[in-house]
Amino acid sequence: MLPPRDPDEVLKARGAAHRPAGRFEPYQPVREDDGWDSPPDEHLLRTEVTTEQPRRIITRNQSPDVPFDRSVNPYRGCEHGCIYCFARPSHAYLGLSPGLDFETRITAKPDAARLLEAEIGRPGYAVGPIAFGTNTDPYQPAEARFGIMRSCLQVLHDWNHPVSIVTRGRTILRDLDLIGAMAVRQQVFVGVSVTTLDAKLARQMEPRAPAPATRLAMIRGLAEAGVSVRVMVAPIIPVLTAHEVESILTAAREAGAATASMIPIRLPHEVAPLFRDWLQRHHPGKADHVMARIQAIRGGRDNDPRFGTRMKGEGIEAELLHQRFRLARKRLGYATESPPLDASRFAPPPRSGDQLSLF
Repeated sequence: MLPPRDPDEVLKARGAAHRPAGRFEPYQPVREDDGWDSPPDEHLLRTEVTTEQPRRIITRNQSPDVPFDRSVNPYRGCEHGCIYCFARPSHAYLGLSPGLDFETRITAKPDAARLLEAEIGRPGYAVGPIAFGTNTDPYQPAEARFGIMRSCLQVLHDWNHPVSIVTRGRTILRDLDLIGAMAVRQQVFVGVSVTTLDAKLARQMEPRAPAPATRLAMIRGLAEAGVSVRVMVAPIIPVLTAHEVESILTAAREAGAATASMIPIRLPHEVAPLFRDWLQRHHPGKADHVMARIQAIRGGRDNDPRFGTRMKGEGIEAELLHQRFRLARKRLGYATESPPLDASRFAPPPRSGDQLSLF
């Protein structure tokens, strides 16, 4: 049960409508009428961006479900406000709500590039692709102001360090000079998430993310710059978007995507009640059907956290979904895997006063 919404807050283009306490909080706030009948003090809920100074920036990962062992997240929280975002529960670690706080109270890490260079420059550092966008989008709206992602890319470009990027933010096209140069050296690939081609549905689910047509234009711009692009049909939501798998793959292939992947919707921790509330607000007639089909691929539950199945689902419906995806991917001529990233050139960039090489 979600707490009542603050009636004084005016929400514009937000995914969540409530601010439930995180799972680590001992108390849930409850609004009560004080009897004073004071006039409402309505105000538009705006995004707040604060900064933090972490001691390290590279996060290590040992999950068998993901193809990377290290990642960097320049931001905590994401203004795109995607209601289904599996990263929402991470805001609970900050004592903030995975609901409205996740999309309105963003934390930026402006010192990320300096920390990144210090970590990859340590003696004994073993080079391997660094993944960006694994938790929250590195090209969300705040990036246009802070430029943290660009400064990190500059470091990786100068050190010849391989990188993968997952985004739905159009600001990535600002950095085509760096990304294109790294693509020539086979040191970068980009995944662009396309959930639906229905602009109205996208506006409801992902209120501050670029429209589907804009994401296809991003794929086209990256591909024309020589970048290997993967279209990520994720998350696939039964009833709402599952019927679009083939059309999304077709549109992305025409735009220049070289590889493709898919993930059925996941609803970990606080995401499930937020998503259920969103369904009741936007698609009440389909809500029960959507949740029944989600549970059919999640072992009868809203979410399955087990390694090995959490990214794929299980059962007949999940297998049929994957089969449709594989057949469409093959028919459209997608490559099965992205080309490997080249780590062989990794080295410190030349500094002023360095002795020049004879070769």
